[in-house]
Amino acid sequence: MDHARFMQEALIEAKKAYTKGEVPIGAVSVYQDQIISRGHNLRETLCDSTAHAEIIALKKAARYLGDWRLNEVTLYSTIEPCVMCAGALIQFRVKLLVYGAPDIKFGAVDSGLNVVRQARFNHRVEVISGIMEDECKEIIQRFFRELRKSKKLKKSKLKGEMAELVEGARLEIE
Repeated sequence: MDHARFMQEALIEAKKAYTKGEVPIGAVSVYQDQIISRGHNLRETLCDSTAHAEIIALKKAARYLGDWRLNEVTLYSTIEPCVMCAGALIQFRVKLLVYGAPDIKFGAVDSGLNVVRQARFNHRVEVISGIMEDECKEIIQRFFRELRKSKKLKKSKLKGEMAELVEGARLEIE
């Protein structure tokens, strides 16, 4: 399989999330060397904490194939899946997970927990990591950098407005 080609498609999905103000994570499901579903984060848009790129792509893939068992499906995700998404990979019986960049805080495949390879579960997911890691890391880092900058600007603007109010009130008192 051409992992870079499919990861590029997952990055396109991440960019869609980015333009919507969502955490820019994208995913695609591949069956028999063809993309059968796509997903990007929609948690804020849908007010649904389960609306992660991976979950959306997996649900669409199951509908497409008419089966919840995705035994021959490879899921490409730009970022290492969280514990919820790693659990979904097991529940959907995904054959292979390919992800781009690790998620040190919330990753549940290699970084923190190792959910998908637990011997006690009746299904284990094969994993390939680091595909287009720099590109996958860059978009999410840029998003959070801009988010922090935006919050600082709002805070600074609010401080300025408060100072104006205080000054106005002071003038009224005098």
